[in-house]
Amino acid sequence: MADVANKYPENVPGKYFVDNQCIDCDLCRETAPDNFKRNEDGGYSYVFKQPASPEEEARCKEAKEGCPVEAIGDNGA
Repeated sequence: MADVANKYPENVPGKYFVDNQCIDCDLCRETAPDNFKRNEDGGYSYVFKQPASPEEEARCKEAKEGCPVEAIGDNGA
């Protein structure tokens, strides 16, 4: 389970975040490309934009549920 204490600093404030368990599998970026980006130097994903529509919310939730290492968190904000 993702830990807010270990989230990457690039994550924008809000409900979703990615923590240091990310293995750079690309699932979240493929599922919700409007919300997740890759840190090229570090080789991990982060939330660059919180969902702004029901569709984006659904894709972020799908990415969270599909993450193989549970690196995507939802702080319920």
